[in-house]
Amino acid sequence: MTPPLGRRAAAEAVGTALLVTVVVGSGIQATGLSHDAGVRLLADSLATVFGLGVLITLFGPVSGAHFNPAVTLAVWFTGRRAPDGLAARDVAAYVPAQIAGAVCGAALADAMFAEPLVRFSAHDRSAGHLLLGEVVATAGLIALILGLDRTARAALAPVAVASYIGAAYWFTSSTSFANPAVTIGRAFTDTFAGIAPASVPPFIAAQLLGTVVGLGAVAVVHGRPGPASKKAVLRDRPAQVADPGPLAHGEPEPASP
Repeated sequence: MTPPLGRRAAAEAVGTALLVTVVVGSGIQATGLSHDAGVRLLADSLATVFGLGVLITLFGPVSGAHFNPAVTLAVWFTGRRAPDGLAARDVAAYVPAQIAGAVCGAALADAMFAEPLVRFSAHDRSAGHLLLGEVVATAGLIALILGLDRTARAALAPVAVASYIGAAYWFTSSTSFANPAVTIGRAFTDTFAGIAPASVPPFIAAQLLGTVVGLGAVAVVHGRPGPASKKAVLRDRPAQVADPGPLAHGEPEPASP
């Protein structure tokens, strides 16, 4: 039975807040312990891998553990014609909850390390090669999440999604934000994990483009699948492989964070 929308939105808000707390908090901790940028990135990525895996396991059965507007939009788009697909009203509740949670999570991390609760980041990330990294990171995330759902392997999401994000920290130039809500939240902290507010709109545009690319990759790799369910990240029941049918989206994204 699907939980009420209020509970699902609350799960998205709390889960996204904790995800950003992990990303920002581990970055602050790493900065205090090492002056080496590589060590800082390693610490941040490891903390994110373990934290994200736990959060998906905990909140997946409630809301699907999207923690990411790009994932929510992809799930809605592929399931919009299905009776049990994510509805527009669900998207309207999930996305603001994810953004609010991300901002609160950044403030919580700052508070734990005696940083100013809100101080906009001065870390410019506007270079073109970083935006390309975001397109690649988000496309891979969406393709992974929807691919797991289409192949009846959604139960592997905690390990698979967390592992992908951990790897993408290192193989993408942008360190794989791959998440519009997390991007907004990280603008509110002038720490290792921050992003300057002026860099946020281009990053989000790149992430949305990556979402479209990921959806296209799913269509190419998995053929003409049926619609995705509401719980594309983690179901509370065994997933079923969809029968081939009309292409639902015309052509999958996170959490980095």
